[in-house]
Amino acid sequence: MDYQRTSVDDVLPEGQSFPSRSALDPDAGGHRSPAPALDADAFHSASTRILTAINTVIDGKAEAAKLALTVLLAQGHLLLEDVPGVGKTLLAKTLARTIDCTVSRIQFTPDLLPSDVTGVSVYNQATRTFEFRHGAVFANIVIGDEINRASAKTQSALLECMEEHQVTVDGTSYRLDEPFMVVATQNPIEMEGTYPLPEAQRDRFMARISMGYPDRESEMEMLETHQASSPLARVTAVVTAAEVAAMIASVQQVYVSRSIKEYTVALGRATRESGLLRLGASPRSMLQLLRAAKATAALEGRDFVLPDDVVSVAEAVLAHRIILDRKAASAGETPQSVIRAIIAKIPVTPEVSASNNGTGRPGRNKAMAAAPSPKLPNPR
Repeated sequence: MDYQRTSVDDVLPEGQSFPSRSALDPDAGGHRSPAPALDADAFHSASTRILTAINTVIDGKAEAAKLALTVLLAQGHLLLEDVPGVGKTLLAKTLARTIDCTVSRIQFTPDLLPSDVTGVSVYNQATRTFEFRHGAVFANIVIGDEINRASAKTQSALLECMEEHQVTVDGTSYRLDEPFMVVATQNPIEMEGTYPLPEAQRDRFMARISMGYPDRESEMEMLETHQASSPLARVTAVVTAAEVAAMIASVQQVYVSRSIKEYTVALGRATRESGLLRLGASPRSMLQLLRAAKATAALEGRDFVLPDDVVSVAEAVLAHRIILDRKAASAGETPQSVIRAIIAKIPVTPEVSASNNGTGRPGRNKAMAAAPSPKLPNPR
């Protein structure tokens, strides 16, 4: 079995390749010691370097770059969905190049097999044993280009990888390296010859980003800077995989008050009870919404979550998981508009304000004074 369908992207810098076979030892994938968290200054410095590097390549899409970093720090996976030519793959490759880690790219095609993604056991005639040959998913960042062009059988090969960070082949489980992130792209316009992602697959993605067209100034800047060569060729790694792991550890320590958790649950339950939706947000989406809110708070320099952090990522985290009712769709509603309406109906009072605790970072005491338990609106 060869892997000509998958490759490390040729523009990636030297040193970004698949991990050694020793890294694939199933016994080595047991308990891992958690990475030490970064202090506030180191976290801010690392995140600024990453965002600055991305914004030198992607013109006018600072919010998309920040959300991509948010998903990485929240240990999620990202789905980039938009029309051709707006920079979906470029954003994925740029994010990967800013980190000194292993990167692989899979070009999804109709004839791609699950074993091309996860790996396969091959019989060695010399030793008369089966040897496991790892697939393209064994990397820190996996770029899946046009994921909806592969069959449902191949798409499902990512389910275990994305949820459990492991691959099971012939009864043996192999742990994936940390941090691990799948960044997939798809084109929602050209549907001929594609296989729509099933709901179970879409629910594995923490957030979905629609890039959108750049504004006039950004397009002019792109024409000025992208003519001779791609800015991507000049991007180098600005953080290591160990630094990213430490940043993730910092995000995990962000405090979430009970009232914020109740507000998050209220949003999820409102989607399930809405008369505009056939399918509401899953319990998994509530976990991922809170993780994304914690990463957002950390990027804003706080060690606690505010309701605004939840609201800022709610649309990106929830919209691709819900299914509109036919009447709502025919009336012109969209998943995004339904999420915005639900957020507007659930009050958050009194407003939570932040203050410094004398150390340069806001203290947790204000988070504890968050709003009382919100009441669910009557969706009918």
